[in-house]
Amino acid sequence: MTGTFLYSIHGGFQRSGQAVAAACNLPVLLKNLVVASIAIAAIGTALAAEPARHGIAMHGEPALTSGSESLPYVNPDAPRGGRIVLALHGTFDSLNPLIVLGVAPDVVPRYVLQSLMIRSLDEPFSVYGLIARTVDMPEDRSEIIFNLDPRARFSDGHPLTAADVRFTFEALKQDGKPFHRSTFAQVKAVEILGPHRIRFDLSGSGDRELPLIIATMPIFAAHATDPATFGNTSLTAPIGSGPYVLSEVRPGERVVLTRRADYWGEDLPITRGLYNFQEIRYDFYRDANSLFEAFKAGLYDFRLEGDASRWATGYDFPAVREGRVVRETLPIRSPKGMSGFVFNTRRAPFEDVRVREALGYLFDFGWVNRNLYSGLLTRSDSYFAGSDLSSAGRPPTPQERALLAPFAASLNAAILEGKWSPPASDGSGRDRGSARKALALLAEAGWALDGNVLRNRQTGQPFAFEMLVNSRQQERLALNFAESLRRIGIRARVRLVDDVQYWRRLSQFDFDMVQSSWSASPSPGNEQRNRWSAAAAGRPGSLNYAGAASPAIDGMIEALLNAKEREDFVAAVRALDRALLSGFYVVPLFYVGDQWLAHDSKLLRPDNIPLLGTTIDPWWRARS
Repeated sequence: MTGTFLYSIHGGFQRSGQAVAAACNLPVLLKNLVVASIAIAAIGTALAAEPARHGIAMHGEPALTSGSESLPYVNPDAPRGGRIVLALHGTFDSLNPLIVLGVAPDVVPRYVLQSLMIRSLDEPFSVYGLIARTVDMPEDRSEIIFNLDPRARFSDGHPLTAADVRFTFEALKQDGKPFHRSTFAQVKAVEILGPHRIRFDLSGSGDRELPLIIATMPIFAAHATDPATFGNTSLTAPIGSGPYVLSEVRPGERVVLTRRADYWGEDLPITRGLYNFQEIRYDFYRDANSLFEAFKAGLYDFRLEGDASRWATGYDFPAVREGRVVRETLPIRSPKGMSGFVFNTRRAPFEDVRVREALGYLFDFGWVNRNLYSGLLTRSDSYFAGSDLSSAGRPPTPQERALLAPFAASLNAAILEGKWSPPASDGSGRDRGSARKALALLAEAGWALDGNVLRNRQTGQPFAFEMLVNSRQQERLALNFAESLRRIGIRARVRLVDDVQYWRRLSQFDFDMVQSSWSASPSPGNEQRNRWSAAAAGRPGSLNYAGAASPAIDGMIEALLNAKEREDFVAAVRALDRALLSGFYVVPLFYVGDQWLAHDSKLLRPDNIPLLGTTIDPWWRARS
């Protein structure tokens, strides 16, 4: 492109001919200059009234002051060095978990890339300066300006600038997972104010969580990332500003990360006591039993156990008896979330809520817990179980009633009043009373027994569907449930598929029923849109596996996102819980009340366990 460019107040950079023509009308130009000066002064005054922030909390103020030397759950003097070997069940065909295509571990955004701010695991949702030293944000959160640390560098030595931040935002908005695409679509404009200063215009979004979501966006290197292929799967190691680089990638088998000697954030207070291992290696195992046998053989160092029966009976092996492997039960103080058999309501006959509620009577939790899980599990009764955000056993407050009043007709009366709980059986595995209740609901929905087969009265079609699973553990539970369904004439076929096929089918909603879970944080937010909103129901790659499309759910999600005070927030989340439970989108399963952990005895951790549970990031290896 040729020609001289000048800057005009309204048009930005223009060709010289355009600028000269505009300058011919001097009174108009002078007026524009005055208006622009007043506007710039007003913006400066507004920002000056709000001092630069070292951190942001979703509600209230962040717990740590700007003078804090480290996070409260780390050992700031932890020694550095050594190696930790971790293991994951499954495989991978990509290194970018932030896009729709492919199956990728989270190692890149966790250790190779960095976000503008870092989340504290000891608070519901608070973030503190990392790449961005401080932020400027008015009380109404209508905009946020990130002031980047000029020291920030990518692993190839290039400085990290505002251009990289804007590049990442645009790439995720265009090709990221549905969560980022839908959330970032609320941003009105992005403006680079300087090499280390960038502004996001959030006016009109009404979303108080949006500044924190942008703050936790992992930043890609614009000079080393092709926007045309960003949305494609790739096993090419990306360039990041984080403490580690990918030093080895064996597709489907292994990923190795090595700590950078030139990590720019080495001396930041917020990173003290974190990222202590010189090398982190992830090995991948396709089979859950092989994964456990590898741990028993000492092939990896750190294991979070999710199988209750294995935790009860499977850890009597030499390394444990000899003290080389340590078992710990750590408290989980955050909400437990929901796990369940998920109905795909996009498909018949699960579009009928009576059918979904009926099948819930056939899951015998008492028998399953006693015989398969050594009695160590707790029944899920809420999407935010074990916290003050749960509606279970609680009558609605006046605030909740007011929020739900426009949607009362779509809510289950017992759930609204806090009197509902998942169906309880006699624990025999053959509870006839539960079967009768299920058949009564199914009869209302147009189904009747014909001999040993449940058929639709109008079409004569038998009630049959497929349960998709991707592990032997899931298969065992699904087969138990299928047997219970068979007793009332329903044929449920259990199909075990590999990891890649499983996640591909889930992303396209190509299933009848799956077993899934949704974790919960003490600060539910925008992720609820991706899980439960009507918009997400039709968006491939979203986590709205059930296909929920309810005005009540959408309304409660907006209410929790707009809540300014904790009291209003809790009311909105409980109201959302009641709306979700009323849809009977899942057959509720169970949760583990504590964190079960086994690890190499030479791995050490700080004494303080954060609110959101422990991770390896503040751990270290004892020096021999």
